[in-house]
Amino acid sequence: MRNMQLASAFFLALCLTACGEKTYADGTYQGRSADYVSEEGDEAGNGYGIVNLTISGGQITACEYKTYELDGTLKGEDYGKENGEIKNKDFFNKAQKARAACDNYAQQLVAKQNVKDVDAVSGATVNYREFQEAVDDALKQAAQK
Repeated sequence: MRNMQLASAFFLALCLTACGEKTYADGTYQGRSADYVSEEGDEAGNGYGIVNLTISGGQITACEYKTYELDGTLKGEDYGKENGEIKNKDFFNKAQKARAACDNYAQQLVAKQNVKDVDAVSGATVNYREFQEAVDDALKQAAQK
């Protein structure tokens, strides 16, 4: 029985080594998500995400994630305002929560090293999907075979 367990452990280790994890070349890479357009016809929330990753020693050492309106305007401190004013406080708060989630996602990625391990923030699901797409795009550029 013990020999069977050792053989199984050896086989598993061999498979994991043969399958291999991807390694990444050191450098800075930018990835972009696809455009998000609400199916409800509402323009609020439409846009895309851009991630900038720094890889050193094969590890993600820095990540910056920002989201943009479809016209290229950064979703910043005024995101959720209308003509510079908060006309709908609930919408503004939701928009700012989604904006804050960008930093959260970036920090989690550096800590966890795998986009699949980054936890979604409630109320920022679209940003989460855009983040995953942008990271995948950047890592494809950094992948070594």
